[in-house]
Amino acid sequence: MTTISFAGEYEELLGNAADHYDFPDFDENTRATTFYTTGTTGMPKGVYFSHRQLVLHTLGVLAALGTTASQGRLHQQDVYMPITPMFHVHAWGLPYVATALGLKQVYPGKYAPDMLLKLLAKEKVTFSHCVPTILHLLMSHPLFEQTDLSNWKVIIGGAALPQRMCRAAWEKGIDIFTGYGMSETCPILTLAHVTEEGLSAEEEVDIRCKTGRPLPLVDLKVVDEQLEEVPRDGASVGEIVVRSPWLTQGYLKDQRNSENLWRGGYLHTADVAHRNKQNYVKITDRIKDVIKIGGEWVSSLEVEDLISTHTAVSEVAVIGLPDDRWGEKPLALVVRKADVEVTEKELQKHLHSFIDKGMITKELVLLRVRFVETIDKTSVGKINKRLLREKYQQG
Repeated sequence: MTTISFAGEYEELLGNAADHYDFPDFDENTRATTFYTTGTTGMPKGVYFSHRQLVLHTLGVLAALGTTASQGRLHQQDVYMPITPMFHVHAWGLPYVATALGLKQVYPGKYAPDMLLKLLAKEKVTFSHCVPTILHLLMSHPLFEQTDLSNWKVIIGGAALPQRMCRAAWEKGIDIFTGYGMSETCPILTLAHVTEEGLSAEEEVDIRCKTGRPLPLVDLKVVDEQLEEVPRDGASVGEIVVRSPWLTQGYLKDQRNSENLWRGGYLHTADVAHRNKQNYVKITDRIKDVIKIGGEWVSSLEVEDLISTHTAVSEVAVIGLPDDRWGEKPLALVVRKADVEVTEKELQKHLHSFIDKGMITKELVLLRVRFVETIDKTSVGKINKRLLREKYQQG
């Protein structure tokens, strides 16, 4: 049996520490952090960032969050509690932002829904960030309805924010909106702030669920295969490519993937998106997660969002599996709500109603549904589609 040594209990160490620290003088380009991607679409790869990049990212996020009129604004009277792990892209870099502002910070440890909800109320937390799966756990807990969250601002990232989840949280008074980034980008690139007034509920929710607008110092484009920008019409899709002073310079000890990441002078995100005239970006899928049915490209994220509108659906993930005739066939993995029955035929009929309205492609009549107890996720709560494809392709 192995034993793990430890230096001491945190509060005791903190209490005995000196109240002054002389920071060493070193070059700002010295590497500060190294960690590995979560590997949701491929093998994990090492990324790294300098002290200069962390500072610039902090200042960029500060400028974006601190200059909005009211919605999604982070200020010096806020109480901050991250609900994403510290090991996942610096907890999205927001602990640096909170420290720069001198905010009260609450670190919950294990993400148990009852404890999180009690901490939100007890510590009067006003600003957080998490992935949709964690928010789903909070909203499914009995304490959720009893907890006043009308002063809570929360950034949702790591995966698409379903409109039904967004609408339910927003109607409870939560200032919920989307943020976007990835391990390679330090991470935040965009935020979905609402800047217009007088919007309908549908319009408000739609903006909050978009990928967002680029932060200051982020040069973001949506491009075709020739790296030419696609029209900003809210419909033409392409890959998101970016430049910014805080992006990783490459993958650790991996020259081939590093060169591919930065081909053409822009960092390639592998995210498929469109952009509208108001500069809002909306991701429609990951390149590796797009399903190709008989030559027609289908967004798994859009299908998931539509299936999730059924009242019996708790969680859903849509993947493409190889098919000799169609190239791929879509499979929906569905977790049902407790004590609610629904059949595959009923969910297919629900989806067909959107096909009849012309909202999605007719090829989705081929969709099959499989009911599961759980959907495989990564260590940070993101749906692991690479693992799901491997798992269900074999059986």
